[in-house]
Amino acid sequence: MSGAAVQDRTALALDGAHGALARLEPVSLAEVQVLADLQTRVDRKYVVGPEVVERLVTEVLTDASVLTIDGRTSFRYESVYFDTPDLTAYRDAAHGRRLRFKVRTRAYLDTDACVLEVKTSGGRDQTVKQRMDYDIEDRMILTPAGQAFVLDCLARSGPTRSDRAVDVASLRPAATTAYRRSTVVDLVAGTRLTVDADLVVSTPDSASVRLTDQVVLETKSTGRASAADHWLWTAGHRPSRISKYCVGLAALDAALPANRWAQTLARHF
Repeated sequence: MSGAAVQDRTALALDGAHGALARLEPVSLAEVQVLADLQTRVDRKYVVGPEVVERLVTEVLTDASVLTIDGRTSFRYESVYFDTPDLTAYRDAAHGRRLRFKVRTRAYLDTDACVLEVKTSGGRDQTVKQRMDYDIEDRMILTPAGQAFVLDCLARSGPTRSDRAVDVASLRPAATTAYRRSTVVDLVAGTRLTVDADLVVSTPDSASVRLTDQVVLETKSTGRASAADHWLWTAGHRPSRISKYCVGLAALDAALPANRWAQTLARHF
């Protein structure tokens, strides 16, 4: 099949997935933040074709709601990931360290909002995310206030490395991810699901890689597998090891350690 044919098929599948999502009951951002803002959670990620999303929505998520703002259910995201010169955060993840971290700004381009986020991972596959409001014009840098916030978050989460502390002052942009996200919430079960399409990962030297015919589907719960997880497992889709930041860097630089994501890289990049 030609590249143009693949693009056409993917576009049609994405249209079907977005159409299915748009038919769900709308839910406001305020409701999502109050009722399903899972800051301490277990995430399970899947890389699937957009047609899988359409089936999941129509077969399982019929009673769920979709985040809707001004009639839109798909929103442009841009995340800038900060790392040390020797890529401490990347290497911690690549080597599967139990205690690891990510620092990023996340810009919501359709509303000109921005936050600075610090994600720390600890035992039992649990992720804790802390955030502060941030000026969207500063999203490519860590301001003094931003550095202080990161330092405080890492200090409160405990040591992030066994051999040395993180030099927050050395953090600088290492990669940027851009994509379109739709968010589905089950307000009764307290679970959430995001669908990220049109993913592009780029580095400060203008290298980039694109995930063209697949989407990243992520389930978020307080621990127990959600109904969406069980449906995906039954349909033969298992969670993938994928961090947009780490897989993107690994796809762009073959010299980086990447065994942890080898299967994902081979299948999708």
